[in-house]
Amino acid sequence: MTSLPKRPIRRIACVGEVMIELIAGRDGAARLGVAGDTYNTAVYLARDLLGADVSVAYITALGTDPYSDRILSALTSHGIDAGHVERRPDKMPGLYAIDTDDEGERTFSYWRSDSAARSLFSAPCRIGLDTLDGFDMVYLSGITLAILPPAIRAALIAHVARFSEQGGTLAFDSNYRPRLWESVDTARQVSAELWGCTDIALPSIDDEMALFGDAGPDDVAPRLQAQGVRRGALKRGRQGPLGLPGTNSTQRFEPVTKVIDSTAAGDSFNAGYLAAIARGLPEDQAMMRGHALASRVVGHQGAIIPDTV
Repeated sequence: MTSLPKRPIRRIACVGEVMIELIAGRDGAARLGVAGDTYNTAVYLARDLLGADVSVAYITALGTDPYSDRILSALTSHGIDAGHVERRPDKMPGLYAIDTDDEGERTFSYWRSDSAARSLFSAPCRIGLDTLDGFDMVYLSGITLAILPPAIRAALIAHVARFSEQGGTLAFDSNYRPRLWESVDTARQVSAELWGCTDIALPSIDDEMALFGDAGPDDVAPRLQAQGVRRGALKRGRQGPLGLPGTNSTQRFEPVTKVIDSTAAGDSFNAGYLAAIARGLPEDQAMMRGHALASRVVGHQGAIIPDTV
């Protein structure tokens, strides 16, 4: 089948799970927030695109409880369209806690095995897969795919592949979390399928090496290219991103000098990069803007930093 030309990006949908976040303080107290990988990207996208002729929506499933209402309130407070959220009266949102060490590296504890987001696109539902067709760009992650039942996951992959063929732009971050998958083989197969139909690939080098067992960092980009990646950026932390499918760019990035909390580093990079692409900026500027945003985010605690920072 011949793919249609890509249409201008005016409506972006981020798809996935948003959770209640507990940030453990050194004094023993905990701060309550709202976060999740694709949600974090949606927040920073909406901020970056404020004033532009581009809207950002979030697609997920929530309960009808006070914590779900808190999440919806957070979505709208950031200027995100919350009109595509499934409500499940018998479910609640997931919960996770963050503990951060002296180097800014974090560990997570999750309570999400029966979260409402796992029922996204499952019948009976108001928000079906055809909802995605009303957008110009769809962004999802490996976590989005991992939490869904296998049959719904397969249907989603087939749908976004058609979405891309019909002129939509599909962006994907493999964001590998082993505990969410049935097996490493399943995670590899699904990620490989997505790389074959993705328009904008936004993988992280550590996730890709962990999932595919690449011998070294230099093996990741060639393998992604062989799997069908045609465009995007390989996130490499402090080193800065590498343009995909593996260009020999001489672009240099300012080193990250202050890391307090690395939560949402990749998510915020994705937002800066995708916002630049939506504005029609070239790849080198998209990578620069993504790196600059991530560098700011890791200098503060929590996934979502104040918009005045």
